[in-house]
Amino acid sequence: MRGPGRWWRHKTTPAKVETYTRCSFHFFAVMEFCSAGLTSVAPLGSRLGLVMLSLVGVHAALCFATVSRAVDWTRGRRPQPVGLLWTLAAVTAAISVTAIGIAQRGPGGEDVDTAAGGVFGVVSIFGPGIIALGVRDRWRAFAVAGVFALGSWLVAFAFGGSAAAAFLSAFIVLLGGVFIAFTAVFSLWLLNAVYELDEARETRARLAVAEERLRFGRDLHDVMGRNLAVIALKSELAVQLAQRGRPEAVSQMVEVQRLAHESQREVREVVRGYREADLGSELAGARGVLSAAGIECTVSGATVTGLPAAVQSALGWVVREAATNVLRHGDARRCAVGLRVSEGHVMLTVENDGVTEAQDDSTGSCGSGLAGLRERLAEIDGTLEAGPAGSGTFRLTARIPLPSVPAPAGAVPSAPVRAVSEVTS
Repeated sequence: MRGPGRWWRHKTTPAKVETYTRCSFHFFAVMEFCSAGLTSVAPLGSRLGLVMLSLVGVHAALCFATVSRAVDWTRGRRPQPVGLLWTLAAVTAAISVTAIGIAQRGPGGEDVDTAAGGVFGVVSIFGPGIIALGVRDRWRAFAVAGVFALGSWLVAFAFGGSAAAAFLSAFIVLLGGVFIAFTAVFSLWLLNAVYELDEARETRARLAVAEERLRFGRDLHDVMGRNLAVIALKSELAVQLAQRGRPEAVSQMVEVQRLAHESQREVREVVRGYREADLGSELAGARGVLSAAGIECTVSGATVTGLPAAVQSALGWVVREAATNVLRHGDARRCAVGLRVSEGHVMLTVENDGVTEAQDDSTGSCGSGLAGLRERLAEIDGTLEAGPAGSGTFRLTARIPLPSVPAPAGAVPSAPVRAVSEVTS
C-alpha cells in the first residue's frame, strides 16, 4: 500500500501545484463551516442555530464543488460551471440577507449579533472569492466582490442599520472579497504557468531529439548520396558492357566494389562519431541542463584526464542517460555525480532524489535506455547497477575495469582526488 508521502512524491510538479491549489481552496470551505457554522449554534439557540448551521453547510458544500469544477474548467477538462456559479451566488446572497435580518430583527443580545455578523462576513467574503475561480476575466472576478459589497450595504441599510455601520460592513466585505478573488486569480495563473513550463520543457526535449535525428540523417545523406549515385551509374554501365561482351565490365564492377567498401567505412565513421561521447563535455552539459531546470547538481571525484578514450565515451553516455532520466522521470531537487578511480577500475555514480514510479520502473523491461547502457558497458567488461537507494533516492552506478591503464595523475584510491567540476568548468 502507498503511504501519503509516496503518493505525493510520485506526482509531477504541475500535479503537485494543482493538488495544493485545490486543497487550499477546499480548506476555505472547511474553515467557513467551522468558524461560522459551528460557532453560531450556541449563541442563536438550538432551533435557529441548527438552521444557520445547515445553511452554512450547504454553502460550504457548494464552495467545495465549485472549486473542483472551476479548476477542472481552467485546465480544459470540463465546461465552465456557469449554473453552479449562479447557484453559489444566489445561496451566498440568501445567507447574507438572512444573517443581517437576524442581527437586526432577530433575538436580542450581543452574542446573537456577533454570531450573525460572523456568518454574514465569512459567507459574503468566501462566496465571491470562490466564484472568482470560475470567472474568465480577472476584472469580472473583482467586480463580483464589489457587487456583493454594494449589496451588503444596501441590505444592511434597508434593515434599519446606521449608515456608518452599513458602510463599515460593506467595506470589510469588499476588502475580504477582493483579497480572496486576487488569491484565486493568482493561483490559477500560477497553475497554468507551471503546466505551460512543463509542456515547454517536454517540447524542448522532443525538439532536441528531432534535431539530432536530422543531423544524423543529414550526415548519412552527405556520405552515402554521392557514393550511391556513382555506384548506380557504374553498375548500369557494367551491365551494358557485359551485355556487349566487353571486358571493361569487370573493371567497372571492381570500381563498384571499391566504392561499396568505402561507403561502408564512411558510414562506420559517422556512426562512431555519433555514438562516442566525451565525458568532460557530458559532465559540464549535464550540470548546466540540470541547473537550468532548477536542480542542484554537484560533480566531484577524480580527474577525467588519463582515462582511456573508450572508457570516457562509455561513461559519457552514462552521464547523458542519467541526466535525461532525472529530467524526464523524477521530480528531483538535487543530483550528485561522483567519479572515483581505485583498485584497477573506474566507478561513476549518479544519485538523485525525487524518485517517481517511472524512474523506479526504469530498472525493469521498460528501461530501454538503461538496457542500451548495459550493452555498451558490456563491450568493455563494464557493469551497470540502477535502482532505489532508500528514502526517495535513485542511484545509478557504472563500473569499468582498467586492467592495463594506470590511474589518472593525482588519484588516491577509494577517495575523491580533484573535483571534475574544476576540470569541466
